Amino acid sequence: MESYIPRTIETQLYESLTGPIRKVNILYGPRQVGKTSLSDKILHQLGTDKILRLNADAAPDSAVFSSRDPAQLRLMIGNNEFLFIDEAQRIPDIGINLKILHDQFPKLRILVTGSSSLDLANKVLEPLTGRTRTWWLYPMSAQELSSAFGTLNYHQRLEEWLLFGTYPEVVKTPGREDKISYLTELTNSYLFKDILELANIRNSNVLRNLLKMLSLQVGGEVSFNELGRKLGVSTLTIQRYIDLLEKSFVLKVVGGFSRNLRKEITKSQKIYFLDLGIRNALIDRFNPLSLRDDIGALWENFLFIERMKLLRNNQLRGNHYFWRLHTGAELDMVEQTENRISGFEFKFRSKKAKAPESWVKAYPEASFELINTENYLPFVLEPPKK
Repeated sequence: MESYIPRTIETQLYESLTGPIRKVNILYGPRQVGKTSLSDKILHQLGTDKILRLNADAAPDSAVFSSRDPAQLRLMIGNNEFLFIDEAQRIPDIGINLKILHDQFPKLRILVTGSSSLDLANKVLEPLTGRTRTWWLYPMSAQELSSAFGTLNYHQRLEEWLLFGTYPEVVKTPGREDKISYLTELTNSYLFKDILELANIRNSNVLRNLLKMLSLQVGGEVSFNELGRKLGVSTLTIQRYIDLLEKSFVLKVVGGFSRNLRKEITKSQKIYFLDLGIRNALIDRFNPLSLRDDIGALWENFLFIERMKLLRNNQLRGNHYFWRLHTGAELDMVEQTENRISGFEFKFRSKKAKAPESWVKAYPEASFELINTENYLPFVLEPPKK
């Protein structure tokens, strides 16, 4: 694991797998994000060879683990103390079988991964009620990359993160063309193969065109009705596809913040991509920032997702929204944690911004901050205080 970059959730996931409270640990995340590498690192730290590793793509393994037969499961488990199942959503009836394993093998510790929260969650949610601990692994975070390379190096490579994203393989790949080739292949194989197969979608052109349209609307409010009209499908179809893309870790759907003031917009949504490299690959735009007209959208997407990853990776509770009034006053992000509300405006170059008067009047207890390229590092590196 010479090129392995430590992940923020690593220690906490290890402690959950080995601690006194026994749970089925489920690690969600998109393909190629590093779930298997993280799991291998943790399993290696266990210091035992009593580990059963299974790949759900292997037919014999899948057949036994979909059997619901305790005797067959016992034969496979043997005297192993740990069980690791990769891409568990591919095993039929995985939830029932994990319940059997958890309940009938009291010393067995279980770690499973899944690249679709839609598919795997549907299979394990009810059978494993109260028996799971859920973890999320995203493309490399600012906190992880800064720890690995140093804060100065991270900042110097900001344009790289905005253009090519932070999938582990992209980070490790030095050449521009090699990065583009990898992202193009990942987009074609993961987005337009796995997701189509997962949801049994026959019309791939609609999904492809929807993603391209959403790529061009990053940071703007999205109308599902309008998307449906342009693509010639129903609003319900658009909602289904976007829900699928969010649960497959491609998109993040963000709603409007409101405390029921009449002028606040709450029914619209904004769409962000979990990785900007995927977004740029969809529209085949990797030209330098100096030649782009979408820097504002890239910057907003980058900051919004990095802040979300920062809270999630550090196991902090918080919700993120945008805020806008019908009169036009707006904020790019509202962060609501247990004890504070914070408003943020994102500007790539601007050094000055004032909180909208309507925001200050409606939420006098809330803070406001402009985030630009000169002060963004604490925003993406330092978790908010509890």
